[in-house]
Amino acid sequence: MFKSGFVNIIGNPNVGKSTLMNAMVGEKLSIVTAKAQTTRHRIMGIVNGEDYQIVYSDTPGILKPSYRLQEDMVNFVDAAIGDADVILYVTDTVEKSDKNSEYVDKLSKLECPVIIVVNKIDISDQARVMDILAYWKDKVPQATVIPASAQEKFNLDTILTTVVEKLPEAPAWYDQDTFTDRNLRFFASEIIREKILLNYKQEIPYCCQVEIESFKEGPERYDIGAVIYVMRESQKGIVIGKQGASLKKVGTQARIDMEDFFQKKVFLSIYVKVDPDWRENRKELRKFGYED
Repeated sequence: MFKSGFVNIIGNPNVGKSTLMNAMVGEKLSIVTAKAQTTRHRIMGIVNGEDYQIVYSDTPGILKPSYRLQEDMVNFVDAAIGDADVILYVTDTVEKSDKNSEYVDKLSKLECPVIIVVNKIDISDQARVMDILAYWKDKVPQATVIPASAQEKFNLDTILTTVVEKLPEAPAWYDQDTFTDRNLRFFASEIIREKILLNYKQEIPYCCQVEIESFKEGPERYDIGAVIYVMRESQKGIVIGKQGASLKKVGTQARIDMEDFFQKKVFLSIYVKVDPDWRENRKELRKFGYED
């Protein structure tokens, strides 16, 4: 009997969804930072076992949208709820349990199996963890509730076993050697965006979008040309920095991570352009892969 299905990971920002998926897949597919809205796309990570295939899908954090990009991010979450074979709802020991409660209400009405992962138990005490587990068991009675620490890789085996138990009988959706649905260009852009999130403060990371304009594979290295779009000239100056120092730092960090991820030398060039309307313009968002 072979099992296969789509296990879609949803939850509020900063609860550890991306850390969890990366740990479950064994690859760094989703970028991880302490900032909210780090994940903007749905990103699939595929795990193959002897008699199962799990297609995990990481999603943006649930939020109340303020502009069209965020509307698209929420649409990714809603789509993930609609097409899941299993929902993996991630919460933690820190957030308020009633945050975006309308999505918790949706969990109670779903026909597909629901697994609630209470993440970050390593930064809490046992009494509080037990209270949180009891809360979720009462709130979503049909769900399986599992305490875990994605960062410390604690209880991941229990999550895996539970996921496999709840998968439907079905043939594999992807070839056995496939571990994601995304191409190398996508990962190059996400690595650069991660460095932007880590190196700039305030609104700058949320006003930036990365596009890979060229990606050439040579016998010894990848030649990659990237553009960082910002919304104002003042932001362009901040991203570039004095005598180009800030952009150079981002480029160096990104190149090192790309070489580790691609297992090949990388020559990376990055430019900064101003596009005032990219977060609201449907055509631009479609170009960046947000709109259908």
